[in-house]
Amino acid sequence: MANPKILALAGSLRRDSFNKKLIRIAAEGARAAGAEVTLVDLADFRMPVYDGDLEDAEGIPDAARKLKQVFKAHQGLLISSPEYNSSLSGTLKNVIDWLSRPEPNEPPLVAFAGKTAGLMSCSPGALGGLRGLVHLRAILSNIQVLVIPDQIAVSAANDAFDDSGRLRDAKKLDQVKAVAARLALLTAKLAT
Repeated sequence: MANPKILALAGSLRRDSFNKKLIRIAAEGARAAGAEVTLVDLADFRMPVYDGDLEDAEGIPDAARKLKQVFKAHQGLLISSPEYNSSLSGTLKNVIDWLSRPEPNEPPLVAFAGKTAGLMSCSPGALGGLRGLVHLRAILSNIQVLVIPDQIAVSAANDAFDDSGRLRDAKKLDQVKAVAARLALLTAKLAT
């Protein structure tokens, strides 16, 4: 089995985001399962809100082009998404919108089609961001991403992490790493 290349990201720009903490833990799980993991911070790829008129006038923003190249270099996506108003974050949706835009001589959905994805969320609420994962799953499936059925939502996020950013609950820690490991194993199988 080949070592799959997995891109890990949180759908948040906040420096101390719970989902950034969670995705770092998930990346460890994917690496332990043999994946090559690249962890990116969407704050390093700031882009305007998607606007077709802006795209027509100025083209795809440089940050979106750069991030699209990173996506294209990976076979799998490991995403930790905050839940905003029972859905995914505007930041994450905006990234998907820009990266799904075709450029000349490029196949449709080149940043997404044929990739695998593992999803997770973390929220101070009782459901841990679970409602937002439903929408994210639907969006990714529609743009030809194979989303694994395993997912994890960590509730009470404001108390879930210790001072070093580790999950206090060993069972939750194992579940997060297990989702990442399953993604790595499936991605490796599909790559052979």
